[in-house]
Amino acid sequence: MKNKSEKELSEKELKALVYLLGDTDDEVVQHVEEKIISLGEAVIPILEQEWEQSFDPVSQKRIEDLIHMFQFEGLKKKLRQWKESGSQDLLEGLWLVSTYQYPDLEFSKIKDQIQQIYYETWLEFKPEAVPLDQIKILNSVIFNKLKFSPNTKNFHSAGNSMLNVVLETKKGNPISLCCIYMLVAQKMKLPVYGVNLPRLFILTYKQGKNQFYINVFNKGLVFSKQDIDQYLNNLNLKQNDIFYQPCSHLDIIRRVLRNVIMAFEKTGEEDKEQEVRQLLEVLADANDPYDSE
Repeated sequence: MKNKSEKELSEKELKALVYLLGDTDDEVVQHVEEKIISLGEAVIPILEQEWEQSFDPVSQKRIEDLIHMFQFEGLKKKLRQWKESGSQDLLEGLWLVSTYQYPDLEFSKIKDQIQQIYYETWLEFKPEAVPLDQIKILNSVIFNKLKFSPNTKNFHSAGNSMLNVVLETKKGNPISLCCIYMLVAQKMKLPVYGVNLPRLFILTYKQGKNQFYINVFNKGLVFSKQDIDQYLNNLNLKQNDIFYQPCSHLDIIRRVLRNVIMAFEKTGEEDKEQEVRQLLEVLADANDPYDSE
């Protein structure tokens, strides 16, 4: 008679395994953890249930570590799939980054929140208006009506890069605010895209020969190519086409991850910093000349 496969363990047997995580014998614990890991992320609900019912802090910590391991490996897989599928959906990429800190965050929640901002903008939008006036309408809705603003007090907080946090607090860093602005603008059928300017993420309105720039971190201030020339000159940087033209969604998510890394560096959270570096490696791109904000 064949032994029962690991994949066929009953819920009772799984719970017995989890119970052994509180054992004082390190060898036993190691064997149990390997067994649980072999079962895959499908065991997360049982791990969560056992965590709630456990009164042993050692066992709880080991369960937490296993759950996080499963979620982290799952996130790496999803990010890889997002990249390999062409990274078409920016909102999905931002959601995946947010799930590092908030693994239970549902995509539908942030999608609905962006849809609500779009609706508020649509109510006041004038399709017949010239581009600059259309941008003024977006600025009025996002910054005056909805009260989105820069988080200057906690500029380097990891929360500034988590879209769900920014949507709730209405405060963020340049790139998170730009992403919200751009997602709404593109739903309005406006040709607005991200630009990977050194030390400051901005947006550009580009349609044919008509192109200007938008500093979302400064309430949607509109400026020109000559202003970017001066900005680069002040930084002693040479002009480069990549500092003036739209960047890809992959570029954006990589920059968001670099900002998260910087946030964890500043708070001394080395484990999280190293994990986010692994996420960045999943999205590796040899042509990546940019700095964080």
